[in-house]
Amino acid sequence: MRSKDKALNRVQDLKGKAKESVGSATGNEDLRNKGKTDQSKAALKGAGEKVKDAASHVKDAVKGR
Repeated sequence: MRSKDKALNRVQDLKGKAKESVGSATGNEDLRNKGKTDQSKAALKGAGEKVKDAASHVKDAVKGR
């Protein structure tokens, strides 16, 4: 996984956690749900990056690198 993508996913996850916490503390369900959505998006992006990495490793193995 590229470092930049990994960092951006982590930032999105942390922002989501912050939104969820503030939403829970203030009783703002909309903000809480937006936070959970941000966390889910970050996790999905991270999974996609891992799939790309795995495919790249398989490709390299086939080519004998």
